[in-house]
Amino acid sequence: KEDLEVTLLPAGHCPGSVMFLFEGENGTVLYTGDFRLAKGEAARMELLHSGTRVKDIQSVYLDTTFCDPKYYHIPSREECLNGILELVRSWTSLSRYHVVWLNCKAAYGYEYLFINLSEELGIKVHVNKLDMFRNMPEILYHITTDRRTQIHACRHPRDDDCFRGNRLPCGMTCQNGTPLHVISIKPSTMWFGERIK
Repeated sequence: KEDLEVTLLPAGHCPGSVMFLFEGENGTVLYTGDFRLAKGEAARMELLHSGTRVKDIQSVYLDTTFCDPKYYHIPSREECLNGILELVRSWTSLSRYHVVWLNCKAAYGYEYLFINLSEELGIKVHVNKLDMFRNMPEILYHITTDRRTQIHACRHPRDDDCFRGNRLPCGMTCQNGTPLHVISIKPSTMWFGERIK
């Protein structure tokens, strides 16, 4: 019989994602699950430290899709955000009929992007429903169900089929009779890795 202490650490993957730190008489083990940590972020996690020292971790179970040479260099979250910001700013400043569709495949995990785009550009991000974000009040000011915005993260069961002829997944094709000019941005590490060449 052994006592085991289990500590949940933020994984930074999507809201509520955690890593598990198991500590017992036979040592300390870290199980990551899917995670996204910036350089130096783990060093700031107090629960990974004992006093001024990093805890002695005997085993790490790394659960990651990207343990592959083609993902040798993944840009930092800040590099990605700055690139997307520059593109969205230059496109949306052309006219109010120039809109951006963020082709987000998952339901969660893009909150950082939505919040930063909204704060930097003063444009709310269109989503289909607010329901799934109700428990994340910090994002509610930055998203909207009003389709007349210039940044969309709306989804359709067949997004790629739907995105043709400057039609957004929510069905928008024009505003006040003026056709929209739509660009699509796919924020995806998987997509990035497949196109590294």
